[in-house]
Amino acid sequence: MTKRPGTPQAISPAPGGIGTAGPCATAAGDAAAGEVSLSGAAERPAVTGSARAVFPQAFRAHAGPAAVVAVLMGLALLLAFRQAAPILAAPQPAPDAASAMAATLFFFSTLPRMATALLAGACLALSGALFQLVLRNPLASPTTLGISAGANLALVAAMLFMPGLLGFGRDLVALTGSLLAAGLVFLMGARHQFSPFSLVMSGLVVSLWCGALAAVLTLLNDRYLESLFIWGAGSLSQQSWTIPLSLLPKLGLAGLLVVLLLRPLFLNELGEAGAKALGLRMAELRLAAIVIAVALAAFVTSAVGVIGFIGLVAPTIARLAGTRRPGAQLFWSTLIGAGLLFLTDTALMALAGQIADFLPTGAVTAIFGSPLLLILLPRLKTRHRVMQAPAAGRRVAAVFAGSRGGAALRVILPVAMLVLLLAVFFGRSPDMSFRLMPPALFGDLLSLRLPRILAAFAAGMMLAAAGSILQRLTGNEMASPEVLGISAGATLGVAVAVFVIAAPGLFTQLGFSALGAFAVLAIIVLTASRSGLQPERVLLAGIALGAMVDAVVGVIGATGDPRAIFLLRWMSGSTYGVTLEGAMLAGLAAALLLSLTALCRRWLDLLPLGASAASAIGVPLRQARLALMGLAGLLSAAATMSVGPLSFVGLMAPHLARQLGFTRAAPQLLAACLFGGLLMVAADWIGRSAVYPYEIPAGLVSALIGAPFLIVLMRRGR
Repeated sequence: MTKRPGTPQAISPAPGGIGTAGPCATAAGDAAAGEVSLSGAAERPAVTGSARAVFPQAFRAHAGPAAVVAVLMGLALLLAFRQAAPILAAPQPAPDAASAMAATLFFFSTLPRMATALLAGACLALSGALFQLVLRNPLASPTTLGISAGANLALVAAMLFMPGLLGFGRDLVALTGSLLAAGLVFLMGARHQFSPFSLVMSGLVVSLWCGALAAVLTLLNDRYLESLFIWGAGSLSQQSWTIPLSLLPKLGLAGLLVVLLLRPLFLNELGEAGAKALGLRMAELRLAAIVIAVALAAFVTSAVGVIGFIGLVAPTIARLAGTRRPGAQLFWSTLIGAGLLFLTDTALMALAGQIADFLPTGAVTAIFGSPLLLILLPRLKTRHRVMQAPAAGRRVAAVFAGSRGGAALRVILPVAMLVLLLAVFFGRSPDMSFRLMPPALFGDLLSLRLPRILAAFAAGMMLAAAGSILQRLTGNEMASPEVLGISAGATLGVAVAVFVIAAPGLFTQLGFSALGAFAVLAIIVLTASRSGLQPERVLLAGIALGAMVDAVVGVIGATGDPRAIFLLRWMSGSTYGVTLEGAMLAGLAAALLLSLTALCRRWLDLLPLGASAASAIGVPLRQARLALMGLAGLLSAAATMSVGPLSFVGLMAPHLARQLGFTRAAPQLLAACLFGGLLMVAADWIGRSAVYPYEIPAGLVSALIGAPFLIVLMRRGR
């Protein structure tokens, strides 16, 4: 066939390949916004008109992320130049010892710190981008999947018990912890076909358990408390070029391996069926990409501690800035992550001055990254889904609950009474043995045990009710006061009260706690209201705000102020300081707020159906959402006052109820409240008995005992 000039010809399929007009190619065009073709014909010269259309489109695709990188790097370099200018302008050789010392500190401490910030940010961002691409999950990151928490736990355990391992291979210890955490997360996620919500849910549970155990080990070793706290929060302080020179080849090797995975990653955008049709083995691709991402996160954690926000926010910013191709997302995410951490650290050094070495950059990063993510969040495309009870849970419900849940109550209520009686009358004696309370000591021991048991049970019920409300309101199984940052907001309110008022009373602390919780809740609602409170958007807003609030509290804790040490211990969820007045107040608040929650059970049954269906049935959407959000905020604030923000009962208790088949609002609320109260009471008893005469905070213990149980239920659920 002769070809006439100017006439575009049909493109034939390449040998063993696929034509651009095929369905898979069309899917690829949709996935990559029409930027690339999958066949060999895509490499042929295009006609002049197509070239004129492609080049502006490619320019627009890269203009957004390039502008973000330019702004981040420009501001960071400006701040860095301000620090370097006095050193560079000084005469050489140095005229005195002070000038020589300043030059030495700059070249062997400040410059290595800047290089470490660039490399660590690049590694974390590349790790997060790999996770999000290969898992097709915008919420995946080393933090949300528990990778960083696993590495941190391994390093803390080795530092306290086997310090010789750190000299043998610090990276190997961190990598082992990360791989174990990742293996557990993906073992749980495989049961649910690696769905985004199940993976992130599994990651949060594993991260919760690892973080709680690391906190227990830290609190039981007070002489290492401050140094472990600062390092664990991500300190970039350097005394030599050792860390940046060790990170550079690791990042280079990982980048080379990622380049080899670019084409399979592009085919991954076709989805499971399309990729398999082209001969891509998805299991091998996932394994290779995940191993690289896990290694990058482990190397950074080993070098500088946990810097968790970069791996989530940098790929999100790159995607919202306009990147579409996998290669472009990986490239620009890496640069954005490097620029974001570099800017954060240079700003910290400029503002903090001499105390910059004692402020964890990992915590401060969230202060800069969270507002940026919140600003860009309205552009994130999400979709709503309705929660469904697990099939396994429905089968259990047939045995436990019947049609009305009476059988379940006949089982759960006696168990609750037994746990409460054991917590009151059974425990450690002065000779270290377990025994029932002697009758002669009833008066003395009851005055010590009853207030903390009442406070723990009331707080557990309130957190469980708040978690149930938030999960039903947002249609998001991962919503809870702890995950969405509401408990962190309450903590910030208490921190403000402690540092601003000389001796804040109980009601003053409760008022500040409620204000902090409502502030976070209001920002989440305003940020996500345009999308109808879609789960992914609500969760991202909550993670961003929670990280920002935690960063503020973390910076306060790193100052060494005695009030900060008190705040840190209170944040871990200890009940040993609860008075009878505080316990009675917690019980009264629980009775009042849970009664109001029960009155809203019809709204809680109908809102998960979606806005259209609920409105058609007659639910006043705006009033119902505001009322339920207000209830969740009050429940969270009152509970946080008793057990701190780290219990995660608000996440676990509704899941336990749902996994057992309680799907209607009233039975689920009742079951979740009982589970939450029992979990906190059992945690309080274990915390005061396990290492007697010392105590482990109940909030940390509840995470340690509740997370494995939740892991088992999630593993068994379909």
